[in-house]
Amino acid sequence: MTLGICLQVPNALHFKKRINILHVFIPQIIFLFSIFGYLVFAILFKWSTDWYARDASGDLTHVSPPSLLNMLIYMFLSPGNVSDSDRMFRGQAALQTFLLLLALVCVPWMLLVKPLILRREHQKIISEGYGRISSHVRVSTESEGLGGAVVVAEQEEMEEDDFDFADIMINQSIHTIEFCLNSISNTASYLRLWALSLAHAQLSEVLWTMTFLPTLKMSGALQPVAVMCGFAVWFVLTFSILIGMEGLSAFLHALRLHWVEFNNKFYDGTGVKFEPFSFKAVLDSAEEQ
Repeated sequence: MTLGICLQVPNALHFKKRINILHVFIPQIIFLFSIFGYLVFAILFKWSTDWYARDASGDLTHVSPPSLLNMLIYMFLSPGNVSDSDRMFRGQAALQTFLLLLALVCVPWMLLVKPLILRREHQKIISEGYGRISSHVRVSTESEGLGGAVVVAEQEEMEEDDFDFADIMINQSIHTIEFCLNSISNTASYLRLWALSLAHAQLSEVLWTMTFLPTLKMSGALQPVAVMCGFAVWFVLTFSILIGMEGLSAFLHALRLHWVEFNNKFYDGTGVKFEPFSFKAVLDSAEEQ
């Protein structure tokens, strides 16, 4: 998700839209790291801490390993308060309050700043007298002594204006709400790969314990035959289920994550539709003109 958001920067640099970097990319990356960046830090901190360590007197230095899910939930429901069971370090409550306020500030930043700046720039252009000018060329037969027809260029100012602040505001509101909600749902969607790895490990253990391991504990003259048969069954099921079926499932899940959760961070789908070169199309357009 972070990589997908960062890919907005090359797009903005290519199309020379500095406003998208300052008022779209920066608040989005701050919002994401304020919540889920802190969650990643909490996961690494939990993994690297010995929660059953004892001090010189033999007492536990920590109460218990915290529940990171409960910690993240109560970060929103009860800001500024951290229960003893979820406490990991000193100043945790103040840090969570600061990160929560930082994430909340990013919401109006993403929602209002860009449309207001575009509106101000448009009003500045209008106040300076610039508008949409359409040029028309006509042939005048009134030569007035010039002895022939004269090509006269006329310019008229268009009354219609293509800038619609309401449309821009609605579009920005949709993108802001979608990003805030998708930050949670997309993160949960990426956890499906973690769930697949857990299922893969459990299925591998089941195949080992139910097909091949019992033959190793057998005794008697038939053990070599049983080991060979058990190994054949375990080998076939491992390759067909774990590598074939599980590999295909992981590939489809990863492909779906790239298409939905990853691409929507930077792909807009706007621009000019590609039309391949065709002599027929050129001749048709020339006849119409």
